[in-house]
Amino acid sequence: MSAVKCPAADDVTRVDVTTLIDLHRHARTLSLKSSRIRARMSGQYVSAFRGRGMEFDEARPYQPGDDIRSIDWRVTARTGRTHTKLFREERERPVLLWVDFRRSMFFGTRNYFKSVLAARIAGLLAWATAQQGDRLGGLIFSDQVHHELRPQRGQFATLHFLQQLAEHPAWTQGVQQQPDAGSGMRALLRLRRVARPGSLIFLLSDFRDMHEDMQSQLAQLKRHNDVVMLFINDPLERELPPAGLYRVSDGKRELDINSRDKQHRQRYQQRFEQHRQTLQQQCQKLGVYFIDISTEDVMLHKLQSELGRVTGR
Repeated sequence: MSAVKCPAADDVTRVDVTTLIDLHRHARTLSLKSSRIRARMSGQYVSAFRGRGMEFDEARPYQPGDDIRSIDWRVTARTGRTHTKLFREERERPVLLWVDFRRSMFFGTRNYFKSVLAARIAGLLAWATAQQGDRLGGLIFSDQVHHELRPQRGQFATLHFLQQLAEHPAWTQGVQQQPDAGSGMRALLRLRRVARPGSLIFLLSDFRDMHEDMQSQLAQLKRHNDVVMLFINDPLERELPPAGLYRVSDGKRELDINSRDKQHRQRYQQRFEQHRQTLQQQCQKLGVYFIDISTEDVMLHKLQSELGRVTGR
């Protein structure tokens, strides 16, 4: 079932703005902040999300798992003991949501389309951002249409973002969109122009076209920001159903899937797993947080668990 309720009919193949507004009740259970609050400095905190380029706070002895790029070499040389730099974030940190509504996202066999799951996750994160006093912005894009939203603060900015999610032209075009192989790259380039150092960035996509050029852009984003990749997928993409003949449809066209060939099912599963592992390995290499979320997952519980792991809550 869905994370917070069983989706209505119009929340299966597209999302309704009232559904996104209703998510505010559940966003309180999500934290985008670290639990390590600095009581001596009101309004400021040290976060598990440590964006590069934020204001230096202090150095402390190195601990296993610290980013080696944050080692304070001067203090290390002076004391003879490895120290790590800690950075102080601004209380009103920009949070950017990069939401993919391209053709491949309009697919799903559990609960709703991947595009609907992406919109619902974005809605939860948007409300969590507002409730924690941060500025919300981002990029909502399809193969043809890119909506860029500069970071703003307050409920009006949140409602505007939700409206852009629900009213994006991709919902009426769906799988009828003309695929554009360069749309993902352009969306990352535009995101880099919007992002300022110290931003917290969430990427919501199935990352079908994650080639080397896009990996390079991701590396540039990560240099000065905290980045979370939410890999959105569907169970039928992970593996074919048991041996048999199945018919699938996009509402206009039909396609028969023959899963009787065991070797074909294995190759199919291996292709998905290779894609997932490539994304995860790239994230580990760059220091990007990786969250694997499926249309069959309980969305809210999954996000609570994964974001809690990242922030230490």
